[in-house]
Parts: sequence; C-alpha cells; structure tokens
Amino acid sequence: MAMGSEAAKIVDPGPFFEAFFGLIVIPLLVAMVIQLYEKKSSNGKKIMNLTSWYPVSFMVLTLFVVVASQIGKLSSYMDLIIIVIPIYIAFMVIMPIISICIAKWFKLDVGSGRALIFSASTRNSLVVLPLALALPDNLSTLVAAVIVTQTIVELAGELIYIRLAPKLLLRQK
Repeated sequence: MAMGSEAAKIVDPGPFFEAFFGLIVIPLLVAMVIQLYEKKSSNGKKIMNLTSWYPVSFMVLTLFVVVASQIGKLSSYMDLIIIVIPIYIAFMVIMPIISICIAKWFKLDVGSGRALIFSASTRNSLVVLPLALALPDNLSTLVAAVIVTQTIVELAGELIYIRLAPKLLLRQK
C-alpha cells in the first residue's frame, strides 16, 4: 500500500491518461470501427486496404518524433546510459537463442520461428514513454533517455536480425 501512495505522489496522472487515451484507446476504437465496417460493406474493404499501411507510417513518425525530442537528453545521462547498453545488447543476443529453442520445442514452421525471434526481442519500450514523461522532470528525463536508448539498440538489433535470421538462425529447409 505504501508503494502505491508513494507512486501517486510522484506520477502526475494527467499526462499519462491523456497519452493513454490519445495514443492507445482512441486509435484502438478507430481500428475496431474500421474492421466492423469492413465486414459489412464493400467500401469498408477499400478503406481497410487504404489504411493497412498506416500503422507502419505512424510508427515511423512516432519513433522519429520521440527520438528527435529526446536524443539531446542522452548526453546528460551518458554515464548511466552506458551501463544499460550492454544489458540491452545481451538481451538482443540471448532472445534469438531462446526463441529458436521455443520454436523447435513447439515445432513451429520457419516463418513462425522467425516471427518469434523478432517479437520476443522487441519490448515495445515506447509504450511506457507516456508514463515516464509523467514523472517529475529530474526522473522523466533520465527514464525517457533510457527508453530511447533501448529503442535505438533494439532497432539496430532488428536490422542485424533481418540479415541473420534467414541465413543463420532459422533456415528454410
């Protein structure tokens, strides 16, 4: 109970709920409406085809805006960020090994095994960024810098996975 009251004193819920509803709830509701409309109308299928690439485009835009807004803060906490980078890299090295074991254990096909590698290795840290930004200034800057660092390491790792997964990790038979 004490942790809950302490957390309530630290976190300003206003920005968190604003981000939660604006970035998660509203887009989810719009997606649900479009999917329901798709099932009932031929125009719905056209809209669904038109919007199918929106998530990729918006993720790229979001990532660019977040990294651009936070990248300058990385230098302020470089001594702390340097400590977490090896942990992120170790995670990126270990998760494909664990994913391959799971894929073999569950007898997944190659495509599913590759998808498991990519999805298990990415923690979607940007999802918690609104919570981090709701912290007091001294904490929000540090936490945001760590989250952005994690995202950058994950993106670099994913680019490496694109080359390694088909050739070394899970080969087509």
